[in-house]
Amino acid sequence: MRRALAWAAALACAACQAEELPEISVFRPDYLGVETRLLDPRLVNLIARMDGARDGQDVTDYARCAAAQYALIRGFGFARHVRTSLAERGGVWSADAVYTVSPDLPRGVRTIDAEVVVEDCRNRGIPTI
Repeated sequence: MRRALAWAAALACAACQAEELPEISVFRPDYLGVETRLLDPRLVNLIARMDGARDGQDVTDYARCAAAQYALIRGFGFARHVRTSLAERGGVWSADAVYTVSPDLPRGVRTIDAEVVVEDCRNRGIPTI
């Protein structure tokens, strides 16, 4: 009898736990590329597009990765975020971002060390330009 009660209690507990488990979603982004426009020798506009983003933060991260790589390509070690505008149409997210690039750490709170950010992007599987 005790075994039957223990078994029933274990089954009831397992059923309760199964109901409480969160639903697992798979993140499979499709990075659709980044268009760059030089606005000034140290000011760049990047338009990043991606499908399968969970939200605007995913495409913002993609644009940030592209900005960091762009800074390195141009021979600069740093970038500073100026602004980002987000849009979503038919499941495709786009980030229209502007960054300054510079050889020295710029003033402001939204600065990035390009080498550190590019390495982080690689580790996270986010492509750079």
